[in-house]
Amino acid sequence: MVAIKSRPKVIVLRAAGTNCDMETAFAFEHAGAISEAVHINQLVSGEKKLRDYHILAVPGGFTYGDDVGSGKILANELKYKLAGDLEKFVGAGKLIIGICNGFQVLVKAGLLPGKGASGEQLAATLTTNDTARYEDRWVHLKPAKGLNSGFQSKCLWTKGIERMIYIPAAHGEGKFIPKDDEVLGKLWANGQVVFRYVDPYGKLAGFPWNPNGSVDNIAGVCDITGRIFGLMPHPERHLFASQHPRWTRGEAHREGDGISIFRNGVKSV
Repeated sequence: MVAIKSRPKVIVLRAAGTNCDMETAFAFEHAGAISEAVHINQLVSGEKKLRDYHILAVPGGFTYGDDVGSGKILANELKYKLAGDLEKFVGAGKLIIGICNGFQVLVKAGLLPGKGASGEQLAATLTTNDTARYEDRWVHLKPAKGLNSGFQSKCLWTKGIERMIYIPAAHGEGKFIPKDDEVLGKLWANGQVVFRYVDPYGKLAGFPWNPNGSVDNIAGVCDITGRIFGLMPHPERHLFASQHPRWTRGEAHREGDGISIFRNGVKSV
């Protein structure tokens, strides 16, 4: 990636139903970037150019009312209306993050988990929670390397995050499912598994600690380069200690657990 002398520019992609764009834009601003919320139609029309930005963020929400599946319509717009621009953006070594609905978009657009080390197209999806309902709760996430000796995630967005973090999740279709055991094995072998759902003691556990039933408790993955990252929980909702649900009891850290992810993205640029 080419070094820049000014603050990195972040495009926060909007569409009908997006509702976390302002929080995500603020998170990047707080991390030292310049952020701009841009509607998908502005990119399609050419009013805005993807190449003018260093980071693409696809925030949470319910784009197009989750019609025909969460994130599917926006994913198709990226695939069929902005394929060339997106390919150049990725080819230039720029960064992408998708949060909640944005994670669903990146997976269904084929950007995550992306291509494996040998170039083959990996396959996964995000589908209906095991509870068959919308789950809105705070979750504990542990860096994947903390649960597998010798494993090291390639994700640039989580560099230096060694401890368990606590951020809110809110989704109805967050269950991560790889196509088969071979794909799952390659995600681990390639260092693409980033976060896993755990209980308050850092141990793998089922519901409610894993709110959706994701395979292998996977809460976030990156592509083979580590530059494209997607996760279901919302780091932009825990930037400050006072956003922790029990901050008045002294349980919060000096600052929110989510801000490190945005700082890492900005620093990587």
